[in-house]
Amino acid sequence: MPTGGRAMTRRGWALFLAMGVIWGVPYAMIRIAVADFDPVVVAFARTLIGALVLLPIALYTKALGPVFRRWRPLLLYTVVEIVGPWLFIGFAETTLNSSTVGLLIAAVPLIAVVIVTKLGQDRFDRRRVTGLMVGFAGVAALVGLDIDLSNPAALGAIALTTIGYAVGPIVINRALADLPPLGVVTASLIIAAVVYAPFAAWRRPASYPADATLSVVGLALICTAAAFLLFFALISEVGPARATVITYINPAVAIVLGVAALGEPLTAGMAIGFPLVILGSILGTARSREVPEESLCTTPAAPEAATITREVIDRVDGRGQNDARAASTGGEPDLERIDLVADDVHHPQRGG
Repeated sequence: MPTGGRAMTRRGWALFLAMGVIWGVPYAMIRIAVADFDPVVVAFARTLIGALVLLPIALYTKALGPVFRRWRPLLLYTVVEIVGPWLFIGFAETTLNSSTVGLLIAAVPLIAVVIVTKLGQDRFDRRRVTGLMVGFAGVAALVGLDIDLSNPAALGAIALTTIGYAVGPIVINRALADLPPLGVVTASLIIAAVVYAPFAAWRRPASYPADATLSVVGLALICTAAAFLLFFALISEVGPARATVITYINPAVAIVLGVAALGEPLTAGMAIGFPLVILGSILGTARSREVPEESLCTTPAAPEAATITREVIDRVDGRGQNDARAASTGGEPDLERIDLVADDVHHPQRGG
């Protein structure tokens, strides 16, 4: 685990373990919620409640104004990181086990490696190629052994989710990295709630069973609003490189909860696929020696709405206003190249 030049305090460990659990929980909660509510209703309620909780804090810190002025990339980011994925995950979990979904989304770092390399911001070397082969072998084992391929829609929904979770941080890096992270998260939740609203009204439930309702509230308050506030505190306490190691804890938590709390089977696909996906992600996204440790760090709002660390904002400010001006006019800030373990991943996420 990267050290980032700072000691791991007791508070740091507490925040780290809390985040590892919190962003592994959403998959089980979503599975419970979509048993009674339409997936779009679940996504709408989660984004609305989360936005209402974070909005007063964002307004008090004046974090929203500069974010909404950059509305085009903000809208793109919201679509690929929240609007699409949160709906797709809910839809997939109407037929797939929550633990299976959580492990499939753990492949996000692998997708992101391919995208970033194709953009010319990284290169394939022997270690990275080996990691991709191992990781995708794990995904293939999970899909081949655990998933009924006669229902390809759910698998397609998760595939679109992993692509969205991989693209979202790249949008942050290119156009939103100099903005307050709390403002980006809050604005994204507000936009997503507005997009979901008419569809949620159309699919509103006739009744509100206790288990499903409590799951939605938990998703909003714990896995969204509280999770981001804790994640900001974790980054401040231990640095971004260590903070993103929760990426490798989330799917394990999702599997344990699915098996223990929901009675889902512990399958051969999970037993084979889980270690391969995690090992592949570690190999494929390991930081190159020449890349500074404290660079861009993002994590899905999910593994979900991607956030950026204060180090990035301070770095942009320290360089002067050239990069910020370029981003605001549609240009590309001269940020350090993306590295996916401590930079673009979230994951899984980026908690459901």
